[in-house]
Amino acid sequence: MAVPYYAYSPAKTADFDAHTSTPHLYTGNDHIPEDEGFNPASIPEKSKAYDDVSPGSMYTDQEPGYPMHEPSGYSQPPGDLHDDSSESLVHNAAAVGGRTYQDLDYADPYNEGQAKPVAEKASPLAQFLGVQEGKSTLQQRIDMKKRGVGRQKYPFVVWILTAVMVAVFIYELVANDKAQGTPISFKPVVNYMLGPSSTTLINVGARFPPCMKLVTALPPTTQIGCLNNTANPATEICSIEDICGFGGFHNKDPNQWFRFITPIFLHAGLVHLFLNLLAQLTVSAQVEREMGSGGFFITYFAAGIFGNVLGANFAMVGRPSVGASGSIFGTIAVTWVDLFAHWKYHYRPGRKLAFMAIELVIGVAVGYIPFVDNFAHLGGFVMSLFVGTIFYPVISVTKRHRIIMTSARVLAIPIAVVLFVTLTRNFYTSDPYAACEGCRYLSCFPTSSNDYCKGTGLTTTTSA
Repeated sequence: MAVPYYAYSPAKTADFDAHTSTPHLYTGNDHIPEDEGFNPASIPEKSKAYDDVSPGSMYTDQEPGYPMHEPSGYSQPPGDLHDDSSESLVHNAAAVGGRTYQDLDYADPYNEGQAKPVAEKASPLAQFLGVQEGKSTLQQRIDMKKRGVGRQKYPFVVWILTAVMVAVFIYELVANDKAQGTPISFKPVVNYMLGPSSTTLINVGARFPPCMKLVTALPPTTQIGCLNNTANPATEICSIEDICGFGGFHNKDPNQWFRFITPIFLHAGLVHLFLNLLAQLTVSAQVEREMGSGGFFITYFAAGIFGNVLGANFAMVGRPSVGASGSIFGTIAVTWVDLFAHWKYHYRPGRKLAFMAIELVIGVAVGYIPFVDNFAHLGGFVMSLFVGTIFYPVISVTKRHRIIMTSARVLAIPIAVVLFVTLTRNFYTSDPYAACEGCRYLSCFPTSSNDYCKGTGLTTTTSA
């Protein structure tokens, strides 16, 4: 609180000087008489020096004529010094105290309630939806952005998804152990990801087009190795309908549409699970903190599902695909939205963009590993560029920036919907493999072992 200003009488200057001999704490209760004939120019310089004493300071021995320094943020209050009314005192106190707040160009006077993180004041529902219940200044939002502080403190959705994925992977290992007698498949083909066989992955819900629609090259009666087969070539033969499981097709065309969703929770092995969860608990968790759980939830699953839709259209139909990579690539795409929308708030944004581009290239290279699909990666990334633009909380300082972001959001909504509808319809009503024969090379590296990415990619026997 600022010190009230009083008018001092020249007659009392000698008494006031006596205070310098003995330390004395001014409490504000001392009576200082006023003189209507007061002339400020008549106060000795030594006495004037004490006018600048801040609250709680002690009068100490000073050399004669030694002026005390003005406190930081000090300014002479406007108005008549003789005015000792409450209104004048309050005004003077505000004039002095308000100047101590940092960064005066942007910030409002300090308010303890506003200074708390938004997440501490928001209700649980508001935190999930990413809604800011409290008001904060523009500079506070910018400072929070620079410090990496988002809408909420904890990434609840990421934690729940991680727990579910670990549980589902344990289920995969148990299913493979029940079928082949070992949790990790080593026969007929070694799974270098340290996980179950390809047929077990199909059986528990991997994305596999022959289980989702009628594929002419791989009808439901096609014979392949059973779940318990460990020989190469296969000695235990089953139909694709038996491998697909979930009750079969009942003499109808395959229709297991849920395989657009279930692969998000499945992983090909310990290595695959570890890499995905490492990225999810770091990058994805930070994105959720900044977006809020509601927007993150929609973005995560929109990216994962669309990645599987794109892969089902153009990847090799006989290769099962699993993993949350599409969703994770979607959260990486949100960091690109953040970088371009808040370019000036990032430290060395050009260098950061270069590193992000390198990470993207590495992620695409990983998409050539068996059971991992590049189309899921690329599809998740592309879809999240649009969905992330819709839900990511962007700080717009200028009117021009606000117009650009609003226009981008308005355009992103119909583009995302059209992509979903068009590619889903295309999967069920046409033959995309014939329409884009070369697209398979985006997810298949041609070698002699896979017949140079020709055919279906699945080893079969005879068809009944």
